[in-house]
Amino acid sequence: RQLLRTRPLGERLCSAEEATAGSGTYTRHGFIFSSLAGCLEKRGEESGLPVVSVVRDAESQLLPDVGAVVTCKVCSINSRFAKVHILYVGSTPLKSTFRGTIRREDIRATEKDKVEVYKSFRPGDIVLAKVISLGDAQSNYLLSTAENELGVVVARSEAGVQMVPISWCEMQCPRTHTKDFRKVARVQPQFLQT
Repeated sequence: RQLLRTRPLGERLCSAEEATAGSGTYTRHGFIFSSLAGCLEKRGEESGLPVVSVVRDAESQLLPDVGAVVTCKVCSINSRFAKVHILYVGSTPLKSTFRGTIRREDIRATEKDKVEVYKSFRPGDIVLAKVISLGDAQSNYLLSTAENELGVVVARSEAGVQMVPISWCEMQCPRTHTKDFRKVARVQPQFLQT
């Protein structure tokens, strides 16, 4: 058994004829690739081919995966999408932030054509979203808030006070009683960040 240098996610490790794919790897088009960032481990098997695995280094970055619920902060919005920074995967804080995009059509499950981004999110909002695709070369994850549990969990009013959700589409400032439109999350207890 030997541990070799750290490999990035998606690196081609060797031909599938030279080894068997172990944990942390997958086979495609006759080659074995790493499915996570970590150290390559090659273990000799008496039955024949060695087994290659990729072991996550305890210090290595946790990566958002398709289907993961993430906590993110809205950076900017326009009429077609909201740009966010992903801060947590589940309840685990990330060492460095990843960029994400919530497209207009992925904000709500119903009446998608009537959704308006500025009535759903504002810059600075903290949002729960689900990863729907790993995006492009700029590591830009595509996110969705279409489920009831997903959407804005923390928003501040213009007075700087944390707003209180009053319906699935509105929040209110407790100081000024001003109401603002949001795509409000019905938060499940396990996702509440203190």
